[in-house]
Amino acid sequence: MAALFRNRHLTGWLLASPLAAVLAFFLVLPILMIVVVSFWGATEFSIYPAFEFDNYHFLLTSPVTLQVFLNTFKYALVTWALTLGIGFAVAWFLAFHVRSQTWQIALFLLCTIPFWTSNIIRMISWIPFLGRNGLANSTLISWGVIDEPLEWLLFSDFSVILAFVHLYTLFMVVPIFNTMMRIDRSLIEAANDAGASGFQILTNVIIPLCKPGIMIGSIFVVTLVMGDFITVRFMSGSQSANVGRLISNDIALLQYPSAAATAVILLVTVLMVIGTLLRFVDIRKEL
Repeated sequence: MAALFRNRHLTGWLLASPLAAVLAFFLVLPILMIVVVSFWGATEFSIYPAFEFDNYHFLLTSPVTLQVFLNTFKYALVTWALTLGIGFAVAWFLAFHVRSQTWQIALFLLCTIPFWTSNIIRMISWIPFLGRNGLANSTLISWGVIDEPLEWLLFSDFSVILAFVHLYTLFMVVPIFNTMMRIDRSLIEAANDAGASGFQILTNVIIPLCKPGIMIGSIFVVTLVMGDFITVRFMSGSQSANVGRLISNDIALLQYPSAAATAVILLVTVLMVIGTLLRFVDIRKEL
C-alpha cells in the first residue's frame, strides 16, 4: 500500500514537472533577475554589477517618489470605489432584473463591445470629448450651465480616473455577475417571506454571497491600475505620474537598476494589497 502511494506521488510530480519548469522559466526567473538587477549600480554612461542599497534608499527617502506612490494609491482607491459601485449595479441589473437568459447574454456582450478595440483608442477617444472646445464643454455652454470652458475636464486627475473607470469596470462586472448568477434564488424568497426589506436582503444575503466576486474584481482592478502608465501619461497631459510612469521614465533613460528597484517595491506593494484583500474571504473555499 505504501509503495503504491509512493508511486502515485512520484507520478504526480513527474506529470507536474513540465508545467513547473515553464512557470519557473517564464515567471520566477524573470522576477529573480529583476530583484538582482535592482541592487546593481549605475552611472550616466554605464551599469555595473554590485550589491548596493542606493536604489532602494533613494526610492524610500525621496519626497518625489513618495508622492508618486501616493498618487498611485489615490488612483487605485478612487477607481476601485467607482468600478465597484458601477460594476455591482450593472451585475445586479443583469442577474436579477433581466429575466431572459438571451437578453442577459446580449446585454453582457454589449458591455464587452468597447473591448473589441485597443485600450489606447478607447482612452484617447475621451480627449476630443473633454477638451476645451470638446463636446462636453460646448454642450454645457450652449445649455447655459457654464460661461466658459471647464479646464479640469481634461489633463487632470478627473480625466485620468474617468479613463481608468472606463477601461476597467468590466473587470469588476464579470466576477460579480458570475457569483450573483450562482446565488440560490430560494434564499432571497425565504428572506422576503421572513419580512426582510430590500436593503436587508442586499446587505445580509446578496453582498455576503458576492464577496468572492467582489474580491476577484477588486484584485483585477487594483493591480491593473497600479501597473498602468499609458493612461496616466495621456490623460494627465504628462502633468501627473504613477509608479508605472516612473518605471517607464527610468527605462527610457537606461536606468535599469533604478527601474528594477521601483518594480520590486511595486510588486511587494501589490502583493501586500492582494494579501489584505484575500484575508476578507477564502476565494478557493467560496468558489
